[in-house]
Amino acid sequence: MTAAPTLPQQPAGSVEVTRGSSARAWTVTALLVVFMMINFADKSVLGLAADEIRADLHLSATQFGLANSAFFLLFSVAAIVVGMAADRVSPKLLLLVMAVLWSVAQVPAAIGGGLAVLIGSRIFLGAAEGPAFPVAQQATLSWFPNDKRNLPGALITIGITLGVIISAPSLSWVIQNHGWRSALWVLAAIGVVWAVLWSVFGADSPRARATATTKAAEGPAPTVPYRKIFASRTWIGTTLAYFMSYWSVALMLVWMPSYLRNALDYSASTAGKLVVLPWAVGAVVLLGQAALTGRLMRRGVVSRKARGWVGGFMLAIGAVCCLLTPFVDSVPAQTVLVALGFGFSGSYATVAATTVAELAPASRSGGSLGLMNALVTVSGLLAPAVVGALVDAQGDAGYQHAVLVTGVLVAIGAVLAFALIDPERDRARLTG
Repeated sequence: MTAAPTLPQQPAGSVEVTRGSSARAWTVTALLVVFMMINFADKSVLGLAADEIRADLHLSATQFGLANSAFFLLFSVAAIVVGMAADRVSPKLLLLVMAVLWSVAQVPAAIGGGLAVLIGSRIFLGAAEGPAFPVAQQATLSWFPNDKRNLPGALITIGITLGVIISAPSLSWVIQNHGWRSALWVLAAIGVVWAVLWSVFGADSPRARATATTKAAEGPAPTVPYRKIFASRTWIGTTLAYFMSYWSVALMLVWMPSYLRNALDYSASTAGKLVVLPWAVGAVVLLGQAALTGRLMRRGVVSRKARGWVGGFMLAIGAVCCLLTPFVDSVPAQTVLVALGFGFSGSYATVAATTVAELAPASRSGGSLGLMNALVTVSGLLAPAVVGALVDAQGDAGYQHAVLVTGVLVAIGAVLAFALIDPERDRARLTG
């Protein structure tokens, strides 16, 4: 975000509304943290049950990778369509519909069926979950002024981490004791419970409503075309850096449990616990980034450094750790490097969301975040299938080569973040 607010500043007559809604703002934020926890528990369940599903359905690594890639087939399209709709439709309603659809999507594979049913249910789930992160970020950030958005934005992203940290051991226990289909029923039930709570306690931001009322009174204002936003160096650099980061997120979700079990020879029970390490590292990195960025911006440091450079250093650290991992012989050392490498590499989401929210005018925020998320998650479509093919072709060595590829891609993302991102400069060009 900028010295100029991400979403327009509150009109003077509505300041008291914002102050009085502080508790509601944090209630909404807490609910959306849980929303993202469920979102990533849904995504991670197949990775946690990878060996069980492959044995049950007689799948090769390539087939299993393609089944996971199918999740992202409509993910990007839905992110674009719903992201742009979020500029016009109540985010509360959109989020409620998404949560209900997630629960429905779990049912076909939970009931039974083979690879075709699994792929079909994952495509449906991906379409329903595609807009989740940008809409949740937009709904949360709209409750807060620009200089206070780093913490709530980071908390929404940490919901991703908490979803995996909590679901990995608990769903692994369900899978090992009651079968992988039972885990799908558990997730469906949790989604329904969240939808009920959101329908009661969720709300749209009065800050956004006050801004809309003021705009209506003032008459139509000039609109910045999406094409100008998408052509800016900041939007391009942020999207490409986030694309590289999301590659590591996709691999953590789909292949990390198998990597720990097959490449590093951990037991299924131990792998189910260790798989949370990169996510735990990511949570610490996210909180540190939010605190550092917020402090820098309050001191007047330009967002090119406070967001662009901080995000670039995060990716650079992750890249170095990933690139070192295959050259270390000790299993504990490899485990630590993988946790650090993927933890730092996969923690770019908050930087990306707050940077684009700073760049784009409020009337274009949802669409700008939605298209970014859509393009970024194409890496989720590619990464599982690529790694599956590597494992089938090279055996356990394929996992190590996948870590090297991840390190190279994340290093490229770091360079792009340093070179291209400058939200204040590009926002001035958009509105000037």
